[in-house]
Amino acid sequence: MRKRKKKIAIVTSSLGNGGAERVSANLSYMFSQLGHDVHIISILNNISYSYKGFLLNLGKLKDQNDSFFGKIKRYKIFKDYLKNEKFDFVIDGRTRPLFLKEFLINKILYSNQKVIFMVHSYLIENYLPKNKILANLLYRKAHKFVAVSNEIKELLHSKYKLNQINFIPNILLDFNEYNKEANIQNLPKKFILFFGRVDDKVKNISLLINAYEISKLVKNDIFLVILGNGPDIRVMKKKVNSLGLGGRVIFHPFQCNPESIIKKALFSVLTSRFEGFPLALIESLSRGTPVVSVDCKSGPKEIIKNNSNGLLVKNHNPQLLSKALNKMIEDKKLYKNCCKNASNSVSHLSYEFSSMAWEALINES
Repeated sequence: MRKRKKKIAIVTSSLGNGGAERVSANLSYMFSQLGHDVHIISILNNISYSYKGFLLNLGKLKDQNDSFFGKIKRYKIFKDYLKNEKFDFVIDGRTRPLFLKEFLINKILYSNQKVIFMVHSYLIENYLPKNKILANLLYRKAHKFVAVSNEIKELLHSKYKLNQINFIPNILLDFNEYNKEANIQNLPKKFILFFGRVDDKVKNISLLINAYEISKLVKNDIFLVILGNGPDIRVMKKKVNSLGLGGRVIFHPFQCNPESIIKKALFSVLTSRFEGFPLALIESLSRGTPVVSVDCKSGPKEIIKNNSNGLLVKNHNPQLLSKALNKMIEDKKLYKNCCKNASNSVSHLSYEFSSMAWEALINES
């Protein structure tokens, strides 16, 4: 028997420049392909990723008027929209660090809604208050939580005693289905790749640059390409120049579809202080490009099979990371093996798996 078509609102900070934001865009495609009626509510006016469904861009109103009365107006539009559209589910993928703001959203905007709260990062205080009493006050009536890694699911259960938690990994779509392929000229012949938000407090790109500087890659004419936008672009460029790496580390802006660049890279690198279930690793491996990643919380050790599809390294140690970079270019047998296994190693994290998990979740009640 065919399940009833659902009406779903996806609430997101924006549709640009970040992994969680890409997940929201991907979910809009997935739910649309499954036959559901999809609406996206974006808090900020940053729309880079393609999406499916109707978009309510509250960010445009914020840009026009961000005064106190402008905020009240946006809250009213948001509230009326949820009330009038009569959604079956609201999926909230935002970070939620401010208790008072979230209290008002939960008590006023979400009071009569079935809300599924997503948790995209192991830095759990960005999603729930540290205080368990306050967390219970906010979320005791939550319909469900979706954790994007098993480690996050376990943390939510152990710290907050939440039981209504589902693990669903980030959905992976083919870039080419919905975004024009990047066209960057003059990429070096041999390079390793970082792609993501250039935010050193999260992605710890300083660690990558420090490890690259002391690695053998520099002398072997293997460049480092940093692909992305973010608040620390200028600081990272200054650091690169101060280390005399200006000709070896190349910066390019964010691309919605970096597939051709990923495929050309020798391997990609992730050095984050914390993650959730990093799309960058899955996207790289699915394109046949191995990875070198630090073992941060959470996600990398659920994705990387050490010495099989990449290398997993202790975090915050530039010497160990440098050795891993060297190993990938020196051990030809290892590198070929990682290339051979890369794509199949994430086949279980397919669109079909995630879509079935989401479909089961929204059909539970």
